[in-house]
Amino acid sequence: MAAWGSSDTTSAMAPKTRTAVVHEVHIDGLAVLKIAKHCKDALPNLVSGALLGLDQKGVLEITHSFPGVSSASAGGEGVAEDEYAARDQSYQLEMMTSLREVNVDNNRVGWYQSMFLGTFNNFKLIQNLASYHESIPNSVVLLYDPVQTAAGHLTLRAFRLSDDFLELSKRAMNEYIAPSRILEELPLKIRNPSIITALLFDLKGQPKLKCDFERLDLSTNPYLEKNLEYLCAWVDDLANEQYKFQQELKREKWRKKQLAAGAPDPDGDEGKMPDRLASLLVANQISQYCAQTHAFASTSLAKLFLANGLQKA
Repeated sequence: MAAWGSSDTTSAMAPKTRTAVVHEVHIDGLAVLKIAKHCKDALPNLVSGALLGLDQKGVLEITHSFPGVSSASAGGEGVAEDEYAARDQSYQLEMMTSLREVNVDNNRVGWYQSMFLGTFNNFKLIQNLASYHESIPNSVVLLYDPVQTAAGHLTLRAFRLSDDFLELSKRAMNEYIAPSRILEELPLKIRNPSIITALLFDLKGQPKLKCDFERLDLSTNPYLEKNLEYLCAWVDDLANEQYKFQQELKREKWRKKQLAAGAPDPDGDEGKMPDRLASLLVANQISQYCAQTHAFASTSLAKLFLANGLQKA
């Protein structure tokens, strides 16, 4: 998956002034369909793409999206990462220039990427968001989960870095922040032009399209089992990160004792406190899995009680 946090690409197409903090995201239905098709066709690979639109007084309006350069089109897995990123940046600039020539919004406002069962808390996402924030302060990332969507639940979420996390990163100090405050989720609204709304209203009255059997799907075991499997794996990762953190703290205390005793610094001038971001991201991901399991289990239990009542009747 391409590194969408490149400052070279974002700075070429976006202003650096921040007028108002984004508090809501509006996205056109056509852009959502493009994102869903790209992510679904690429399964089981994870892909990403660009988001184009405009920031209007705290409301980020996304009107267009296009996919990025895939590893296959870039020459396969043998292509070096730097060369792959250069090709991807060149393609983005060329695509935005072409869109500008046909009077389509060509302002970069972020990027989208696919995720698998709600897994998105990692260093790469944070680094890309931080890089985007330097040139596009109100940029966001849209996360689309084709697996959960196929199960009957549209999963499209918008995130930005929280102001608290940005302030801590500026101070460059290893301070604690609640895992839920690293990323800020924004309300997301899907909108359509009037002509498409009229078309959907007209199609709604056709009997052939009144078929909605997904709501009666009772096969909940595979989805819940996979969520619990991932949850257990990330709990183990959290335990490992906590162990590493404790060992690094012991190492730092021992280093300070050596310095107090007049011994030379065993780490030279590079001694530093352990980084907490890894464990915080893992904790936030565990929270996401718990929320997904709770939401899915609650709807599944309602279906089971409904099916039981119908069977008795």
